[in-house]
Amino acid sequence: MALPEKVTIWEVGPRDGLQNESALVPTETKVAFIGRLVDAGLPIVEATSFVHPTWVPQLADAGEVMTALGEAGREMPVLVPNERGLDRALELGVKHIAIFGSATETFAQRNLNRSLDGQFAMFEPTVRRARDAGMDVRAYVSMCFGDPWEGNVPVPQVVEVGKRLFDLGASQLSLGDTIGVGTAGQVKALLRGFTDAGMTTGQLAVHFHDTYGQALANAYSALEEGITTFDASAGGLGGCPYAESATGNLATEDLVWMLNGLGIDTGVDLDKLVATSAWMAGQLGRPSPSRVVTALSG
Repeated sequence: MALPEKVTIWEVGPRDGLQNESALVPTETKVAFIGRLVDAGLPIVEATSFVHPTWVPQLADAGEVMTALGEAGREMPVLVPNERGLDRALELGVKHIAIFGSATETFAQRNLNRSLDGQFAMFEPTVRRARDAGMDVRAYVSMCFGDPWEGNVPVPQVVEVGKRLFDLGASQLSLGDTIGVGTAGQVKALLRGFTDAGMTTGQLAVHFHDTYGQALANAYSALEEGITTFDASAGGLGGCPYAESATGNLATEDLVWMLNGLGIDTGVDLDKLVATSAWMAGQLGRPSPSRVVTALSG
């Protein structure tokens, strides 16, 4: 089976990675982290989230981070939970936003304080206003493979929710294995569910967590299905503050190592990326969970 010749890595470390840290990371450290990721060749770096600081205090300095990044920051995507978050993004001249929906009722209630259907009423004006302002919109859908309260999530349910989010006006839909329970066969089944429903692989991205050690296998399975955009977090940082069983994201270094071995172009300088994650681990006061970072920086 032919694999893609090139993939795009959507780096989520500064947002999805740092949002789950127990300690607050200084603004200047976040800005330096983002700068080093860009210097390592990562084409897309999701900088922060304009969520209310009560809910995610680790990202309370989102405005300061974006201001410090200057003109370069306007090209970096940020997560916005609602219209208030969009207002902040518009004030700062951000050009790319992301919304974050749920494939399950329980997580929608816990994470968004909305019902599964009610989330669309919240997102519709946000996406419409963003598109009217010339912004690009990405949609995340979480709990695509399993939910800690509801168990396995049926493929048709994920496809219905995902398509509704995408059809609000998004340019890409990222499918999240929020608690890391997915397996390679489930990845194929879900991706084929979306393509059978009329979406193209170019409109889809995948976002894996490594809770059960399956993230790389799942990424390879997605490659076989023709996916060319992969979310990953430098050093394997991150998780979800609203799902305790969601441990670290797929480490960007581990993904790049596998892709390099397959001859797939990413444009990423692995040495610079490893050095960045080793530096960030030092800032956080603990070793990186990435196997490649451990192997190459030890």
